[in-house]
Amino acid sequence: MRQLLLGIMACCFLVAIRTFALAQDAQISKIEPVTVVGNQSTTMFTTEIADTPELRERGLMFRHLLPEDKAMLFNFEQPRPVAMWMKNTNISLDMLFIREDGTIAAIAENTVPQSLDIVSVQEPVLGVLEIAAGTVKKLGLRQNDKVFHRIFKTSEE
Repeated sequence: MRQLLLGIMACCFLVAIRTFALAQDAQISKIEPVTVVGNQSTTMFTTEIADTPELRERGLMFRHLLPEDKAMLFNFEQPRPVAMWMKNTNISLDMLFIREDGTIAAIAENTVPQSLDIVSVQEPVLGVLEIAAGTVKKLGLRQNDKVFHRIFKTSEE
């Protein structure tokens, strides 16, 4: 009986340590809608918001799937030139570099998983929306199309 009790206590201790480690390692990002309006389409994505240095650093690293209706929005808080890479990212992505007014400044399509090549824009942007590779082509998105989210200063707000 004593060994059983010690075994149960040891298991509880290990579970508590693992839960604490997970909580310390992974911040949970907010989930919010983001709508992209192009000439050919209007699409709403269920979007994880990367708005802390830790969340922006992790991004979509280590993921093996990004459904077509999901996305990640990197909020840089102030417009600035942005450089991204695909280190430890297992899936190909399309990236929309978004100005403060919600217009798309630049698009990077079909990024290469695990690549250390820099994907950047020198024009100051407030955010980057990462979506599944091929989505830009499928939706017919182009530079100057509009992205709607609370961080952007859009005329419809």
